[in-house]
Amino acid sequence: MKPLEHDRKYGELDQVICAYLGQAADDTADERSVALDSYLRQTWPTRPWAIATAEQQLREYAQHPPGRLRLRLGEFYPVPDIGLAEAQIQGWLLLVADHLKKSVEEGDVPPPGTPQTRWEWHARFPELGQLLGGWFSQDMPDEFDGHAAALADYRGTTHPSVVTELVGELHELLALLNDADEADYALAVAELGMEVEPPAPYAMSGWLALIADRLTGFRAQYRPPSAPQQD
Repeated sequence: MKPLEHDRKYGELDQVICAYLGQAADDTADERSVALDSYLRQTWPTRPWAIATAEQQLREYAQHPPGRLRLRLGEFYPVPDIGLAEAQIQGWLLLVADHLKKSVEEGDVPPPGTPQTRWEWHARFPELGQLLGGWFSQDMPDEFDGHAAALADYRGTTHPSVVTELVGELHELLALLNDADEADYALAVAELGMEVEPPAPYAMSGWLALIADRLTGFRAQYRPPSAPQQD
C-alpha cells in the first residue's frame, strides 16, 4: 500500500494501535485503558482534530474487516499483536472508537501528568528519544570514545533548529521530574531508549542538566546576506 493511501485510511488508527504495544488492551465499557489514556493525553493538546479521525478509522476498520487475501496482498492495515484473540479484535476496536467519541463529545480528557507508557514518552519527547536511543544505546561504547564524543557527534550532525527542540524537551523533562528521585529519571531515559549509564560522577538528573547546558551554548554559524549591488 502506498504511504498516502495508508495515511488516509489508517494513519491515525495506527497511532492508536501503537499506543497499545506492550500494554494491556483492557478497556471496558466504563473505563479506558492506560494505553488509551496515554494516547488521549498526548493528542488532545497537540492534535485534537486527530481524535475524531481515529474514531472514524477505527469504526470503519471494525465494520469492514479485511479478508486474509487482501491482508496478504498488503491492501489493508494488519493490526499488530496487542494480546487479543482474533475474534476479539472487532469488538475491541468498536469499544475504543466509542471511548474516543465520548472523549470528543464530552470533553473527557485525561489530566496532565507524567507519561505512563513507552509510546507516550516518545510522543511527548520525540527528539530526546532520538538522541538517547540513537547515540546512547548499548552500542555507544563501540562507536564513540565516551559520552562527550557521542554528544558532540549528535550536535555536529543535527540541524540547529532540531538541537533547540531537544534543549526544550530536556528542560521540560527536568521540570516534570523536578521532585522525583533518581529511579524515576532512570525509568524515563530507559523508556526513551538509553541503554548506558551516565558518565561518572553524574547522577542521571545531573547529566541531563549538563547536556541541556552544553547544547544551549551551541549556535549555528550565521552568514549575513550579500549587500545589494550598485547600478
